[in-house]
Amino acid sequence: QVQVVESGGGLVQAGGSLSLSCAASGDIFRIDAMGWYRQAPGKQRELVATITSSGSANYGDSVKGRFTISRDNAANAASLQMNSLRPEDTAVYYCIADGYSASYYSSGPSRFWGQGTQVTVSS
Repeated sequence: QVQVVESGGGLVQAGGSLSLSCAASGDIFRIDAMGWYRQAPGKQRELVATITSSGSANYGDSVKGRFTISRDNAANAASLQMNSLRPEDTAVYYCIADGYSASYYSSGPSRFWGQGTQVTVSS
């Protein structure tokens, strides 16, 4: 199995910054893209940011210019630097890793999810 574990998050005042980290481990053949989604209470899960193994990043409209995603391919890890945080950024943030497990490579790519970490921005 492939495990995805997030760290970071917590409580911050509006205008502040937080950093999230994520690492994939276990039965990995290859990880292609990594990224973050978030889900606020009563809302659908939405894209925050993704990054490919070549470093190409994609951001959700609501975080462009404020959040930055980075990647360490060798460690199968990704980080999300969140600046100028707003109360509407409050959500559970989930890390994703898109790739192949070694045992089930022939089954094709899968999306592996972390358990989520809470980010709360107070006004």
